Amino acid sequence: MTEPFNNKQQLNTSKVFILAGLLLLSAGMLFGLAGALQYLFPDFLKQKLSFEKIRPMHVTTVVFWIIFGATGGALTYLQQHTGKKIYSKLLAQLQLLVFTLTVVAILIFYFLGIFGGREYWEFPPVLALPIVFGWLLFLINFIKSTGSLKNQPVYVWMWLTGIVFFLFTFLESYLWIFPYFRSNIINDMTVQWKSYGSMVGSWNMLIYGSSIFLMEKISGNKNYSHSPIAFALYFTGLFNLMFNWGHHIYTLPTYHFIQYISYAVSMTELFIFGRIILLWKSSLSAALKLAHHIAYRFLIAADVWIFLTLFLAIIMSVPAINLYTHGTHITVAHTMGATIGINSFLMLAIAFDILHDTCIPFARYEKWLRRGNWIANISLFIFWSSLIIAGILKAKWQMRIVKIPFADMMLQLRPLFIILFISGITMTIGFLYILFPLVKNQLICQLKKLTHKDNLKENRPSEFITGN
Repeated sequence: MTEPFNNKQQLNTSKVFILAGLLLLSAGMLFGLAGALQYLFPDFLKQKLSFEKIRPMHVTTVVFWIIFGATGGALTYLQQHTGKKIYSKLLAQLQLLVFTLTVVAILIFYFLGIFGGREYWEFPPVLALPIVFGWLLFLINFIKSTGSLKNQPVYVWMWLTGIVFFLFTFLESYLWIFPYFRSNIINDMTVQWKSYGSMVGSWNMLIYGSSIFLMEKISGNKNYSHSPIAFALYFTGLFNLMFNWGHHIYTLPTYHFIQYISYAVSMTELFIFGRIILLWKSSLSAALKLAHHIAYRFLIAADVWIFLTLFLAIIMSVPAINLYTHGTHITVAHTMGATIGINSFLMLAIAFDILHDTCIPFARYEKWLRRGNWIANISLFIFWSSLIIAGILKAKWQMRIVKIPFADMMLQLRPLFIILFISGITMTIGFLYILFPLVKNQLICQLKKLTHKDNLKENRPSEFITGN
């Protein structure tokens, strides 16, 4: 019989997933700062960590922050939903070990300059195998822990869909290793960009599912996750997952109906999710907001970034405009808004909810958290705006009839790169203000627990002798 789930102050595998993700986020920000500095000073760390190494290190750590965090959130909330422990603690621990060793191996390969993959996955393709293996363990554990899918709330369906489709799209992103796909450049690029667009939709499913569970948990309203609007978000997200990737391939000579469908659906998911958070916010009492004020703040920050990202995405999805913006810093701005502004703030809300049960109250860190939230959001907005301006200038350069050298164009963008670097530093400081209490509290509490156990072991023999 499955044991009841008890999450109180236990550093279980689900929490370790989230803590590891927070450490990857910290590393990703530091790699990002190093990359931004190399835009200004190309010789910085050029011999040891050149830009072609720093960039994939940054991308890998940030992507795995989302993967680790989303996994930990789904596993924890699934147990809270069922009231039982996960099917196999061993499978979860094995998945964590496989993912951790794989990330370490990937970073070592990058440091040594050993590549062989593409875009998100620039490491040698052989390292994709342990990721697939670990994800299969996740899928088995989730299905066995869930049991019947009958009358399940929307977040269970979102988690399951995210897990299944991530595995599918991850495998799809490696079709290029087969000559049949690699031999035709149009088909190759179409499949590649399609897989990446759908993959983002897959981990969005995991994150949005956990966010809806958290909102339901805060409000105490169990009916919401069975409501029509919640399932409207799910089916819209599923449709986006399958078809919204078309806006990535406007510049390819492929079928136009794919582009038209993607344009029609690509923004609806963000709109519905933003509306859900607004409706949820208006339904909360002041007492509930105060009781969950930390997680609440991050959910509201994510909602603001949903609408900012939605605004930019709508503009980018117009084919005539996309022709100019594709491959510029505007695309990077959209990615930063979605990855940091939406996903990371949602994940921080989830992380604070899951990790708040420690031996030290978070009240003492109130100023840290408030400052960190404001600093991170303001810095991100400046960072995001600077990327958009840089993208506009680069788009003008790309479409100029009379060409000027690339180096001259980059020199014109230098003031914006300086702003990007400075805002990147302040954004990193803001996030570290937020992450510090989370990690510190967990470490201190676990050290106290280990010390307490050691004291018990030392006292036990003497007590036994005295008892005799």
